[in-house]
Amino acid sequence: MDTERHSSPRQTVAILSRGDAAVRRDATAQNSRFVRVFEALATVGIEASPAIYDESFAGAVRDQLLAADGVLVWVDPIHQGKTRAGLDALLRDVAAQGPWVSAHPDVILKMGVKDVLYRTRHLGWGADTYRYDTAASFRSEFPARLRTDGPRVLKQNRGNGGQGVWKVEALPGTDGVVRVLHAQRGSIPEDMPFDALFARCEPYFGWGGCIIDQAFQPRLADGMIRCYMSSAKVAGFGHQKIKALVPPPPQGPDSPEAQPGPRIMYGPDAPQFQALRRSMEDEWTPQMMATLGIDEPSLPVIWDADFLYGPKDAAGADTYVLCEINASSCFAIPDEAPAAIARTVKQRMLRTTGVHSDA
Repeated sequence: MDTERHSSPRQTVAILSRGDAAVRRDATAQNSRFVRVFEALATVGIEASPAIYDESFAGAVRDQLLAADGVLVWVDPIHQGKTRAGLDALLRDVAAQGPWVSAHPDVILKMGVKDVLYRTRHLGWGADTYRYDTAASFRSEFPARLRTDGPRVLKQNRGNGGQGVWKVEALPGTDGVVRVLHAQRGSIPEDMPFDALFARCEPYFGWGGCIIDQAFQPRLADGMIRCYMSSAKVAGFGHQKIKALVPPPPQGPDSPEAQPGPRIMYGPDAPQFQALRRSMEDEWTPQMMATLGIDEPSLPVIWDADFLYGPKDAAGADTYVLCEINASSCFAIPDEAPAAIARTVKQRMLRTTGVHSDA
């Protein structure tokens, strides 16, 4: 396949997601879950095509991406036991040869991992947060912190869908026994000695490199606010009554009562979230960029920051605590987000046109 870079009257974008050979063969813009993104890009004059990825045909995907001007990536860090290790290497190679990639793997490693909670703990969205870089430091430091500070939430550095996220509580009157609850759907509390917890978490140092330890937020039951961002601007919000890290009801973890509520989507102008919007656009995102060394053109075309409600302030207003940033695969999105994505992509295209036409 000829992947020679050339200027084109119509700029092109590949929308990358996971799938098998049959999905790749049959993929179209119309049958894609990203159909609204395809439509929004077409409206601003950008031609987009689906690019289905699997490690078994990575070479063909690489050729396809090299023929595009840009690549939008929607691939989870962990999917059915597969990680992004091979894909991230491929995307780095593609980006080095001309096409821009969003989100670039190196940007994800700065902001789309749980370590961002530790590195930005001094910002207004921060909480009581620690990082363990080795299994030895985790074993030596965590037990005393748990006994002194109360319930904690442990998070592997890279993951999704609640994988590797644990609420941990010390059990009074016991000799080194803790109660743990996994954030994955269908989990139930387990009582175990510290050594069993350490053994369960030790593999996280291999894949993600560290474990993040945050104070448990007592207002968890009030729900999670997902703030959707396109580059440095808010593209919408979602609010959901989550059940992760909430003990299941008597009916059991698979009962209807144990399931999370629907995520209610809102546009960027939703009045109840304007204080959060101002904080994100005017303070926290610029401060995060400065802390992590990310410039605005490198911010993902679509990403989200998940917040829990913190304690109310002296005036009775809500505060917000960041619990994770999603930059690898941010979907579903509010109705207003595809147009915001298209505007941001158009800006990126205009910024890089000179580079591409000279390549």
